[in-house]
Amino acid sequence: MNTKNVNLILASQSPRRAQLLSEAGFRFHILTPDDEVEEQAEKNLPPGELVVHLARLKAENVVDKIHSGQLAANLFFDSGSPNEIIVVGADTIAHCHGQVLGKPIDRDDARKMLSLMSGQKHSVLTGVSIWRIVDANQHSTQTTPRHIEHLETTTLLMDTLSDAQLDQFLATDGWVGKAGAFGYQDGLDWVHITEGLASNVVGLPVERLMDWVSELRSLI
Repeated sequence: MNTKNVNLILASQSPRRAQLLSEAGFRFHILTPDDEVEEQAEKNLPPGELVVHLARLKAENVVDKIHSGQLAANLFFDSGSPNEIIVVGADTIAHCHGQVLGKPIDRDDARKMLSLMSGQKHSVLTGVSIWRIVDANQHSTQTTPRHIEHLETTTLLMDTLSDAQLDQFLATDGWVGKAGAFGYQDGLDWVHITEGLASNVVGLPVERLMDWVSELRSLI
């Protein structure tokens, strides 16, 4: 399936997800979910369920805006399938020794995360929630958006980091806004993928996306 035949809206403010979509050839617009959406999440879910739950909340928030007519989704695209909008929400966390590692709140928090993963294998989980809206330009109240959800996991091994290495990295602020306090896309030579997709660690498994869109379109 040609990526240019998909009118896609990314329900995320992540520049890394936007870059992945752009590099993969998708035509898309960004609509950021409301700030309070993540605050509404149930935090006591298992890691895999939590990250899918967060992705669903983000996508659903944007879908609700489009479906209620708050956003003129039909104005975003001039080609592809004009009567179809695909909304993608995603969330990414790191998981190590039973602990969920989201975005660190400060440098001390980042140090704790990296110290936990130092010399250890850990997993990066990305939940993806994909919604299909048909006749979005008509804001039809009779069309119920259909959606599917997927969980993608990548396993990584982090080298044992010395205190000096930690201090050097933390001083760069490369941990800011990154799940698990690091960005694989930054070319760090002390983090290695042992299984799974690199794009998943960055924030969106784009290699899977077209297959998932096809899956969604096949739903009756």
